[in-house]
Amino acid sequence: MSAKSDILVVIPTYNEAENIRQLAEQLLALGLPLDVLIVDDNSPDGTGRIADEMAASDERIRVLHREGKLGLGTAYRAGLKDAIAGKYSFAVTMDADFSHDPCYIPEIYKAACDRDLVIGSRYVLHGGVENWPLRRRILSRTANAVARLVLRLRVADCTAGYRCYRTSALSRIALDEIRSNGYSFLEEMIYLCDRAGFRIGEVPIIFRDRRGGESKISKSEIYKAMWTLLRLRWQSLTGTLPEHSKPRKI
Repeated sequence: MSAKSDILVVIPTYNEAENIRQLAEQLLALGLPLDVLIVDDNSPDGTGRIADEMAASDERIRVLHREGKLGLGTAYRAGLKDAIAGKYSFAVTMDADFSHDPCYIPEIYKAACDRDLVIGSRYVLHGGVENWPLRRRILSRTANAVARLVLRLRVADCTAGYRCYRTSALSRIALDEIRSNGYSFLEEMIYLCDRAGFRIGEVPIIFRDRRGGESKISKSEIYKAMWTLLRLRWQSLTGTLPEHSKPRKI
């Protein structure tokens, strides 16, 4: 952790060699008190090597190497735990492919001053998406509507990965007990944060399709996300949710 750092930006990577250097440079150029943690799943395209090169030349960048493709959810979990252990005030999670533009971080950081969780949201006023086909727009909207209905959430963008967590609140969530390990981690995490009484806010962003590389979303991830919704709803109805996910005051 570098001096005066308040934010840890967590970036999971798998085959993001085309993007990671420029992304890190843009983050550090924001002029905010932040460090960057790259969580790389042994990318065969050399992403980890590039990250190591950057870390060697700038103390604000660190790299967590993992032995294989272990899933987005476990990468987020590792990064969030690192932020708590490192005594950062906030942890920002974002994609490595520029679909989450770094330019929104100052506004998200400002909004986090009186929130426990701030979401970079596609589905609030002035938010949106670019370069998406109609099918993907419908799928995303439907996924969010179903998540809100099944989990009774009041969040507009339940599946967004662009988030800023206050670590003092985040430490109340037993991260190791979260069962989801893919994109469904995002649904489970927002549900547990809501149940725990987090003050949640949303900042509008424009989500742009990735600049380079290939999308990591597959049909199996969609099925897992649906299963996660049903599991969480069933656990809520039957009173079998883990103790850490029951309502409490922050």
